[in-house]
Amino acid sequence: MSDKRKKLQVSALKNGTVLDHIPSEHTFHVIKILGLENSKNPIYIGNHLESNKLGRKGIIKISDKYFAKDEINKISLVAPKATLIEIKDYEVISKTQVEIPEHIEKIVKCFNPKCVTNNQNVETKFTVITDHHGRMKLKCHYCEKTMAKENIEFL
Repeated sequence: MSDKRKKLQVSALKNGTVLDHIPSEHTFHVIKILGLENSKNPIYIGNHLESNKLGRKGIIKISDKYFAKDEINKISLVAPKATLIEIKDYEVISKTQVEIPEHIEKIVKCFNPKCVTNNQNVETKFTVITDHHGRMKLKCHYCEKTMAKENIEFL
């Protein structure tokens, strides 16, 4: 038996973005929050792939698409260790790990039904905090309620 490894080959992107190191359980959530299910661009999706970093991971490759800052912020809330790789003319032009910003605006709904943002035409604003257990939470600028990652609902 040969020691050669067998790998599935996927076409290289001429132009576009690769989202790598997505926790497997969040791959399809990232697709949903970015609205990629409605994209007309070619998309390659891999899930439960072997990863030295995560054990198992997801990867999304999308042709002719580069993500705006608010989209990257959404990714960071769901997959904070994801890698964003931008490609032009088959060359990697940037490779960065997404970063959770200190403040989130206009992309997440406050879970407090009495919050002014849910009752008037006021855009949402949150401060990203870490609780005493090291878990990321969002604190509403207006009502000051704190919500856990699992309560995040994207606008």
